[in-house]
Amino acid sequence: MKLFGTNGVRGIANREMTADMAMALGKSLGTYMQRHNLGLRVTVGRDTRISGDMLKSAAIAGLLSTGREVTDAGVLPTPALQYYVRSHTDAGVMITASHNPREYNGLKIVAGDGTEFSRSGEAEVEDIYFSQQFHIAEWERTGSFSRDSTALKTYMDAIISLVDLDLIRNAGLTVVVDPGCGASCEVTPLLLRHLGCRVITLNAQPDGTFPGRAPEPTKDVLTDLMNTVKASGADLGVAHDGDADRVAFVDEMGEFLDEEDLLALMAEHVLRHKKGKVVTPVSSSLQIRDVTESMGGELIWTAVGSIDVARKMIDTGAVFGGEGNGGLIFPEFQYCRDGAMTAARMLEIVAGGRKLSELKSGLPVYYNIKIKIRCNNLDDVIQKVACALEEQEVDTTDGLKVWYPDGWILIRPSGTEPIIRIYAESKSPDRAEELIQYGSRLVEKCSNE
Repeated sequence: MKLFGTNGVRGIANREMTADMAMALGKSLGTYMQRHNLGLRVTVGRDTRISGDMLKSAAIAGLLSTGREVTDAGVLPTPALQYYVRSHTDAGVMITASHNPREYNGLKIVAGDGTEFSRSGEAEVEDIYFSQQFHIAEWERTGSFSRDSTALKTYMDAIISLVDLDLIRNAGLTVVVDPGCGASCEVTPLLLRHLGCRVITLNAQPDGTFPGRAPEPTKDVLTDLMNTVKASGADLGVAHDGDADRVAFVDEMGEFLDEEDLLALMAEHVLRHKKGKVVTPVSSSLQIRDVTESMGGELIWTAVGSIDVARKMIDTGAVFGGEGNGGLIFPEFQYCRDGAMTAARMLEIVAGGRKLSELKSGLPVYYNIKIKIRCNNLDDVIQKVACALEEQEVDTTDGLKVWYPDGWILIRPSGTEPIIRIYAESKSPDRAEELIQYGSRLVEKCSNE
């Protein structure tokens, strides 16, 4: 049985993701740290989900039972916790289900350098969890607990120090920010004001019921943001997912910026200032390949997941990396997806004088379609799909990817939900639609067998 998915452990709160599970995971992490002599200090934080306090308290109790010294950083974005961990403690735990629906919650482990735990580290924590072979501290060595509310300011100050503050302030930008009632409510609106922007907010009150929209900032749930940008004459709109490690943008015309366009635009911006390697998963559009090569960079493909992208960036000394879902990584700041840092970099781009709609119109055009099919027996279905594709040349970096002369298709199980994701891309919209339909029929057939 596997516990960790693409990004941590997730499930429906109090049904699949329970307090008992969070406590056992806390014990597992503490035991792992004890075995490897990784120190005592652990920072714990959460997003705004209703079950956050329950799961955070349980995880803290588990950590304390192993003798860890726990600091509660409160409600904050995942990248803010990661930045704090890197400077102050030996590991971190974030209680979040990121972009998942409101009824979900989860737990993500952070290494002492601020990166997400390696896959091998997760596997060992998972083994400890299932074996129940926990390190239990003697009564006089149970851990200590404290709170620290400085993480948000430290995080924002660091972002401000890395961007062209004068350029952004002199541009006099108006920005509409929609934190989605998530963890960025107290970060991105204030950060952008410090950068000299006039900020209009939507859904900027912390609320774990997510009353304004679903936590994932997709085009279909950002109608209010798109309309507000257009009506207010703003220069752009910014939206985050539940834990603000990802971001979505709306241009000055009120049009949603496709996440693949965002990835390509940011790669171009970074490579304009610094040549080097760019890392992205096999699910990303060929747009980023075209842009990277045109700017004199080198593209490296990885498995899907920010852990895999970040680790490959570290190994190769890459200058930029990210996924086609709004999760971008800037190594000069930290090796993790960072929604607020991405928003600040986007302000630099727009402050340069060109509107966002103009910038995206200059990108290579690909038609990229993504769908998901609910499926409870993921491994069985993927095995059947693999058999059906055995006559074709299949890339198994992550899931099953087939390249064609005029496009590609990727079929892979989600690491966070009971769904199979299907991606298809071509320079022809008809061909992209043909490929996605082929993939959909194949998965449905294998699921029903």
